[in-house]
Amino acid sequence: MQYIKPKRNVPEELVNGNIHFPEVLVIGPNGEQLGTMMRREALAKAEEMELDLYCVAPNAKPPVCKILDYGKFHFSEQKKAREAKKKQHVTEIKPLRLSPVIDQHDFDTKVKQARKWFESGQKVKVDMRFRGRMITRKEVGEQVMKEFMEAISDVAQVEKQPSMEGNTMSVVLSPKKK
Repeated sequence: MQYIKPKRNVPEELVNGNIHFPEVLVIGPNGEQLGTMMRREALAKAEEMELDLYCVAPNAKPPVCKILDYGKFHFSEQKKAREAKKKQHVTEIKPLRLSPVIDQHDFDTKVKQARKWFESGQKVKVDMRFRGRMITRKEVGEQVMKEFMEAISDVAQVEKQPSMEGNTMSVVLSPKKK
């Protein structure tokens, strides 16, 4: 039985022997332009400097290749990507469910929980599900939703106005800028 190596979906890097363009524009290791030359000449020039030929702009006419130390370049690119990922801030949307027939104490508890989330800088999506015959009295649910938005208006602002999606009314609220 013959083993077939699985193909990866990772694009092959255009470095040295993987460059198949007949003619390329070459940039030197210090950023100086060495001009347009044949692929063989460019590879020989890179080998002469004991560096690699890396294609930085394969879609250009002619493709642009740079002579550099590919190992260092690849490492620095990975390092930049890791740093960018560290600085990335993912905003989490916290769900909160209300009912059109919610009791005052439960309502106050939900407001208190939403305040905590807003103070920690998170967004809140408030859903109100209408069950059974409650759907015929949407105005009751709208009133409860308005009361909720008024109760937290000092710490939050409406990002997406209340809207009906099937039997659920939703509103997205985000913390106010300080």
